[in-house]
Amino acid sequence: MGPREGSDEVISRGGKKRLLEIARATLKEVLSGGERPEFNIDETELKQKLGAFVTLREHGALRGCIGQFVSDKPLYETAQDMALAAALEDPRFPQVIARELNDIDIEISVLSPMKRVGSADEISLGRHGVYIKKGFRGGTFLPQVADETGWTKEEFLGHLARDKAGLGWDGWKDAELYVYTADVFGDKK
Repeated sequence: MGPREGSDEVISRGGKKRLLEIARATLKEVLSGGERPEFNIDETELKQKLGAFVTLREHGALRGCIGQFVSDKPLYETAQDMALAAALEDPRFPQVIARELNDIDIEISVLSPMKRVGSADEISLGRHGVYIKKGFRGGTFLPQVADETGWTKEEFLGHLARDKAGLGWDGWKDAELYVYTADVFGDKK
């Protein structure tokens, strides 16, 4: 059974379960000192070349989040790459170590292609992720950030401009705005 019509779902329930298993198995193997595992993937949906973010939470607190908007690799490999990057390369946190894994929940956000919008009026909070760009500065908030914070659209854009892109609170007003949707799923225990 595939994704529902008219939803932001890109991946079937079985595909989501498989992607989460791949991400967790990759973290377990690499954090234990092993090699990155290879997977024999038959599911076409997991071979799509889509961007993805992986968010790690430990006891509900953010522990790492890394992603990329586009990928020239199959989705399952991008999920592996981003899981490892979130665990080992997020500069905001020390590297995740193997013994933490049992307490870590993995969330994967599979992204639609980005679309430039003319104004903030076209942004639907909670549905759209937003990428802001001005010169060499840029930053993004995934769609779920709006739900998690309860911010108004102005607060969402202000925090994005100031905290993620380094443009100051009102920096979004004269920056390029892009939106995307995300099929978000996790393995919360």
